[in-house]
Amino acid sequence: MIRVQQQDFDPAEEYRALRNSGSGTGAIATFTGLVRDSGDLSGVTGLFLEHYPGMTEQVIEGLVHEASQRWDVRDARIIHRVGSLALSDQIVFVGVCSAHRGDAFAACEFIMDALKTSAPFWKKEITGDTEHWVEQKAADLDRTQSWD
Repeated sequence: MIRVQQQDFDPAEEYRALRNSGSGTGAIATFTGLVRDSGDLSGVTGLFLEHYPGMTEQVIEGLVHEASQRWDVRDARIIHRVGSLALSDQIVFVGVCSAHRGDAFAACEFIMDALKTSAPFWKKEITGDTEHWVEQKAADLDRTQSWD
């Protein structure tokens, strides 16, 4: 299940959905990303995220498919928020279930790393008096490329 949405999500509800996804599940790994007060700028008060509707979901589907080719992925749930977000708001949820913890951890981390560099999202940091479009970080690209 993949969703790109403005509204918040409930990680516990997403976990329950993964937990109920099948009898072969022996491990669930999740990641929830939050808005923090620093990035390219200090004193960030919020973010604004945009995406390419339709294309974004297709790219994320491809990431889940790739993870499923590498590891035993029984189910995955990815939620990414767009629009205006305040400090400590949830931005992203990635959850993966597998028969074993190693596959669940690896697939979850891979999807999150690849999501940051491959999916068409654009993020603007907002401070009290400044707005700044965030460019892709070399460190994020390096992490994604390390999976090759």
